[in-house]
Amino acid sequence: MTASMSSSESLCLWLALDRLTAADPEHYAIWVLKSPYPSGHVHHDRIWNHTLSQAWQTWQAMFSLRGLPQVPHVPSAYVPQLVLDDGSETPNASQSNSYSSRLMQHLGLNLWQWLFDGPVQSSLDHSCGIAQGQNTVMRLRLEVRDPELINVPWEIMQSQPGRQAVALNPQILFSRTTSDVDPLADWGLDNGLKVLLVVGHDDCPATEDRAKATLSLEQEAELLKGILESRKDSRPGQRVVRQVDVLLQPSPADLIKHLERYRYNVFFYAGHGVPAPDGGLLFLQPDATLNGTELAQVLTRCRVKLAVFNTCWGAQPERSGQQAIPRSSLAEVLLHHGVPAVLAMRDSIADEEALSFIQKFAQGLAERKPVDAAVALARQHLLTLYKFNQPAWTLPVLYMHPDFDGELLTPMPTDITCLPGDSGIGGSTNAYAISLREIDGNGKTWPIYRGLMRVGRLPDNDLVIAEPWVSSKHAEIFYRRAANETESAAPTYFLRDFSRYGTYYLSEQGWQQIHRQEIPLSSGTQLRFGSSDGCLLEFIIEPTAPA
Repeated sequence: MTASMSSSESLCLWLALDRLTAADPEHYAIWVLKSPYPSGHVHHDRIWNHTLSQAWQTWQAMFSLRGLPQVPHVPSAYVPQLVLDDGSETPNASQSNSYSSRLMQHLGLNLWQWLFDGPVQSSLDHSCGIAQGQNTVMRLRLEVRDPELINVPWEIMQSQPGRQAVALNPQILFSRTTSDVDPLADWGLDNGLKVLLVVGHDDCPATEDRAKATLSLEQEAELLKGILESRKDSRPGQRVVRQVDVLLQPSPADLIKHLERYRYNVFFYAGHGVPAPDGGLLFLQPDATLNGTELAQVLTRCRVKLAVFNTCWGAQPERSGQQAIPRSSLAEVLLHHGVPAVLAMRDSIADEEALSFIQKFAQGLAERKPVDAAVALARQHLLTLYKFNQPAWTLPVLYMHPDFDGELLTPMPTDITCLPGDSGIGGSTNAYAISLREIDGNGKTWPIYRGLMRVGRLPDNDLVIAEPWVSSKHAEIFYRRAANETESAAPTYFLRDFSRYGTYYLSEQGWQQIHRQEIPLSSGTQLRFGSSDGCLLEFIIEPTAPA
């Protein structure tokens, strides 16, 4: 059984790049691993040229807060003087910040020209044309297999001067990915955002005033909680419940216990972190850390769909001597273990920049945008605030599982009319979560949004059951307001059967069959569609936590 396909489903072009041989470190191969059309799966070889090396080294000298890591092809002692198109060289401190924006554009153009050359550019153009013809967005996913090129800001690539960077384009949703992943579990979609906010050690100098330090930590947590829960500028018709629970400097055992006890779809960490071979280290407390592999295992076990890290260098690999360690960044390790989406920072980000990004990103998620679309929206916001003179908008790096379409929440329906202010499930607020839950099998849950779920075998139903005894349009579960229903009362739902073979429900007298009839449903009612041997489902009404 599957939930129906969302309206935001898009086409995908997936590129992978890797060094061909260790003996020839400047020679790379670029593959199209996934394309919207068969002949789009092309292969191309490229040389990492001297101009690109100069542009990349100069970028690091100006923008990197971690210093200049060893990068292949250019000796670490040599930081070249980059000459831009207008003949100007690297400026001294007294020169205008306009140089930095020109440097950003210069590197972005060179990265695009290097990656999208020859047949790869043709594959991209054709894919974009297909997406435009189908009136949908296209997802561009980049897999960087050479760890030395992970830290390159691929997000700033642009095809021509004056064109927006690829990571800012709302029609080409850019993310990074990896093929070295565990399978993606199907956890269904949720009605609201349920966030676990963990505020760890902040790496500030120790203070003798412990009470003052604790107060500062609590204020940071309240600020972040307020931003994540804020409904400012939300469109009334798209608002969703946002619940944010906070843990202040928990021990690793307490964090794991909390994740296992409560169900969250978003994990958010703010605090100190450092790169390490096993996915980095998160400093939950000054002397208590959790590595990326340990965190990945608990996040996947607890069905967390999105992990966000406001910590330094979560998207950078660890280094051993002069070599970057493959698949060692926090983002890659979490993706490898099956976390659907990870958002981490490529470098250190200022507090005010991070807060601005988080606020816009959370707003996008609450408006039911896919994760990659919400990230593009938040990048645009940072660019508006800080311009091209600062790299703030380039710092967040989004990794998405190859099989994840970015959807966290149930889509906004377009075919149901509701009175203004009416949630469609009783009362003026979303006080109850309504769903069908699978009793046998994996215990999957399908939410019933806005008071209606259509069940059947065809893919245009809300719940698709691919069993031979299920009719094309089998039944519907719907809300009907009772005459004496109060604001606080649980909503009243009914099941109406349209099928050839009927629907079975479990009553006090045992299994009963209805055919072309209607029955009221109460929470806990067990159902089978079409046959007494069909999949066993349970209708659930449960209160939601207060927003």
